[in-house]
Amino acid sequence: MKLIDLTLPLGVATPAWPTYEPLQIKYFKRLAPNGANGQLLTHSNHLGTHLDGECHFWTPGKDIASLDMDYLVHDAAIVDLSDCAGDYDVYTSKQVMDRVEVKKGDILIIHTGYHHFGWDMPTGDEVRYMVQHPGPDREFAEWAKKLELRWIGVDCGSADHPMNTIIRQWMPRQAKQAEKVFKKKFGKSLEEFYGDDKYQLMHLEMFPYHVLHAECLGGDIDLLLNRRVQVGFFPWRFVDGESSIGRCVAFVEDDEYEDLMKKKAAMPKTKFGDCYELGHVESLNKLTKANLA
Repeated sequence: MKLIDLTLPLGVATPAWPTYEPLQIKYFKRLAPNGANGQLLTHSNHLGTHLDGECHFWTPGKDIASLDMDYLVHDAAIVDLSDCAGDYDVYTSKQVMDRVEVKKGDILIIHTGYHHFGWDMPTGDEVRYMVQHPGPDREFAEWAKKLELRWIGVDCGSADHPMNTIIRQWMPRQAKQAEKVFKKKFGKSLEEFYGDDKYQLMHLEMFPYHVLHAECLGGDIDLLLNRRVQVGFFPWRFVDGESSIGRCVAFVEDDEYEDLMKKKAAMPKTKFGDCYELGHVESLNKLTKANLA
C-alpha cells in the first residue's frame, strides 16, 4: 500500500481563511549556541489543509480528539467538477453522481479545480481561491445527509459557497459579479437565493448530523479524479479542538502507485513537487467567461 498526498504545503505564506490568524514562526533556539533548533508557532486552526470539527459551529458537538479513526479513514469517492462549475457557480448532487459512484457512508472529495489558484500554484490567485469558487445549495446538503456521508473534502477555501458566507459583505466588488451570475442563471439575487435561512448551511446545518468537512485540499489530487479510493484525514488528537490542521492522503496499491508516479512524471509540477493539470484551469476560465458575459 502506498500513499498519495492530498495536502497543501504549509508555510508563512499559506493564506488562512479571511480574517483568521495566519501562521507565524519564531525561533527560540538555534543550533549555535543551543545545540538544537526550536520554534514557536502561532496560527488559527483554519489554515492550509484542515478539518472543521463539530464544535466549530455546534455547541454540544464533538471536539477533534473525539473523532474515531474509522470516521476519518474510509472508502471515498473523488469527483472532478472543474468541467461544469466555474466562478460563483452552484454545484449539485446530480453533477457529482453523473461523474462518480457515491455510496452510503462514504467520504466525498470534491475537486472543484480551484486548488490551481492556491498560493502554491504558478496559476495562483488568492481572491479567486477564497472568494470566487463554486459551492452547493441546500439540495446538495440534504443529499449528503441522506447518504450519511462521513465527511466532505474540498480543494478550495470553504465547503460553503463563498457568497453564502460573510465574504459577501467583505468583498463587494466580487459580490456584484456574483449577483450578475445568479440573476443570469437562476433569475434571483444573491439575497433571494442565499437568504438567512440558508446561511453557511454546510457548517450550520450539517455538523449536528455529524457530516463534517475538510477544506483546502490539494497536493497530487489531480491524479485521482472521478474514481473511488480509500482516503484518510489525520488531524491532531486535539482535546477541545474546534478544528485542526492535518494531513489528507489517499491509499493505493503498490502497482497502481507506480503507474500514477509515471503519470505524475509527465505532468507539470509546483515548486513543492505537486503535479497539476492546466486543462482544469482552461476549463474553469472558459466556464467563468461564459458566466460573466
